[in-house]
Amino acid sequence: MISRRVSVLGSTGSVGTSTLELMEAAEATGSGRFEVEVLTGGRNVEKLAEQCRRWKPKLVVIADESRRESLSAALAGTETEVAAGASAIVEAATRPADWVMASIVGAAGLRSAWAAASTGATLALANKESLVCCGPALLDRVAKSGGRIIPVDSEHSAIFQVFTAERPERIERLILTASGGPFRQTPLEAMRSITPEQAVAHPNWSMGAKISVDSASMANKGLELIEAAYLFGMPQSKIDVVIHPESIVHSLVEYVDGSTLAQLGPPDMKTPIACALSWPDRMPWPAKKLDLATIGKLTFEAPDTQRFPALKLAREALEAGGVSPIVFNAANEVAAFAFLDRRLAFLNIAAVITETLERADSVGLAIGDGDAAESALAVDEAARAIARDIVKSLDLAA
Repeated sequence: MISRRVSVLGSTGSVGTSTLELMEAAEATGSGRFEVEVLTGGRNVEKLAEQCRRWKPKLVVIADESRRESLSAALAGTETEVAAGASAIVEAATRPADWVMASIVGAAGLRSAWAAASTGATLALANKESLVCCGPALLDRVAKSGGRIIPVDSEHSAIFQVFTAERPERIERLILTASGGPFRQTPLEAMRSITPEQAVAHPNWSMGAKISVDSASMANKGLELIEAAYLFGMPQSKIDVVIHPESIVHSLVEYVDGSTLAQLGPPDMKTPIACALSWPDRMPWPAKKLDLATIGKLTFEAPDTQRFPALKLAREALEAGGVSPIVFNAANEVAAFAFLDRRLAFLNIAAVITETLERADSVGLAIGDGDAAESALAVDEAARAIARDIVKSLDLAA
């Protein structure tokens, strides 16, 4: 039976909610037992309070300080300590736990993941900024504390499950799969008039608006390429991306003897979360089973970097090193939200990234001394300021 003392950072989001649902299923079947140290949420008092009543964490933190009193009132009579604010979330991440789910998005997620990395816990990582902005430093911090990172992204989880970390010299290539998003076969000319509604309509996965835009532009695959390079210690020249519209093969590892190992399954984020929660064991849950006979065929094709230039830009940022991956991530986020706000054409997302990288290089943007996370966040904010200025200079014409 799996037994864990856990903290869930970002428990009201989709990944956090799925984590708690998997814990519930494991306890119901007698295959798991969990003690909850910390739950944190953004501003959803009702959902956070409901989770607290079920799991009875020692501490709950809500990011929105104006909602602390409402949360305290909702939890009156319980033994759960209530706190609020960004600094309280970072402090909560250092509380003793065996396993920490880091699923807060953005800068707040980086700070809390960085804090949790020093505790010696297993860090289930669903926050992209943590790896893209300070991957090597984060991995070193986890290793020095005696902990480990288990990736939660479906692609990195797939590689993790078939990657022989103790003998990396046996590995020839990592192959990340991508669905291709909703515009895989859309003529380039037609992409000039893409709307936010079209971009968020992902054919396979149910995701938030921003990550759906990233999937549509393939910027997400660029970010995943950077993450994979850091997580598995592989140069970008040994990481490929292949379009796989069915989203059944989640990624592959090719070995020097010609063997290629892959992890397959229906597109459901609960599978990689369950893997991280139970590793090195496996936990049963009512997952949809893979029926290859019904699926009939699996198809693959090379990505079109003319249609999806963000993928090429991510490779170049990884190869350049330094602050370039941080700048890529910051510029893409600013551009993606500008597109969602109808202030930027879809095809200009890549233009914003390109120009932000160029300007950051021309002004000598660099990592400062001191705390790696705070230094990375300073670069991130400077890059966002550059990107916001570029967005203002572009009209909606692609």
